[in-house]
Amino acid sequence: TDRLPLALQQKFIQVSHRSLQVLSAGTQRERERERQRVVLSNIMEVEDIIRMNGGVGQSSYANNCIVQRIVITKAELVLEETIRELHEALKPKCLMLADMGCSSGPNAFLVLSKIMQVINEVSQNLNKPILEFGVFLNDLPGNDFNALFQFLSSFYKQIEEENGRKFGPCFVSATPKSFYGRVFPTQFLHFVHSSFSLHWLSQVPKGLVTNEGVALNKGNIHIAKTSPTDVQKEYYKQFEMDFTLFLRSRASEVVPGGRMVLTFQGSIQSNNPNPIFEPLGSALHDMVLEGVIDEEKLDMFNMPCYFPTVEEVKHLV
Repeated sequence: TDRLPLALQQKFIQVSHRSLQVLSAGTQRERERERQRVVLSNIMEVEDIIRMNGGVGQSSYANNCIVQRIVITKAELVLEETIRELHEALKPKCLMLADMGCSSGPNAFLVLSKIMQVINEVSQNLNKPILEFGVFLNDLPGNDFNALFQFLSSFYKQIEEENGRKFGPCFVSATPKSFYGRVFPTQFLHFVHSSFSLHWLSQVPKGLVTNEGVALNKGNIHIAKTSPTDVQKEYYKQFEMDFTLFLRSRASEVVPGGRMVLTFQGSIQSNNPNPIFEPLGSALHDMVLEGVIDEEKLDMFNMPCYFPTVEEVKHLV
């Protein structure tokens, strides 16, 4: 440019400057579009992407669902008492029940086995006809129902070994749909069971990302010690909407006098960090340092679950 006249040099500099501005603006727009894409991806409906590990292999949920089995065992007395009360109050000829969030392991049949055992004992003690059972195993559409139903034949065999043939027909079917909303017709069910499922949210709280695309919980993947106060509030707001919708939906589907037994993971204080996510978050941060994961995407990532306190659940109920 030194060989150009001074006026042309100035014109060249002005044009170059405007070109750089245009390029810079284009880059900013691209970054903003990418940021918005990440945000939209982050708030995708959970039902489209989340599920337990399917199949029956070594790493499958079916072979690694011990924690839920322990929870079900601890809640057995509550389950038994509730089923006895239900039978006494309604005296149904066919007990219609749903296990919501059944997943792909054998635990759903563990619960069903206990229910059938209690009902048959009550019927025999009162010299009443043996009930029939209509069972609906519910989970998200992506759940591995094929793996789940592989346990059905062994379940029937176990029931027959334990009770002989002194138990009513049991009709089992799958109902793939999110339980955050209506799943069954009005006054269709007598009993609803859900174990270790309701702490999963319908989506990542939208408020964790501002309208400008800024991550509110940057550096964390869940409620953590370094999270701003608003993070816990946004998580609770989402849980409040989801759990309220769940209760209202079941209120329409369960007959008057019906019962529910719900167990899910909670916390002593809702702003306490969950120890499960601290090592997971650390591992993801290491992957950022190694260049495996983009830092901005990790900043936008938050786990779609909330562990309420007893007081929070009581308040919503």
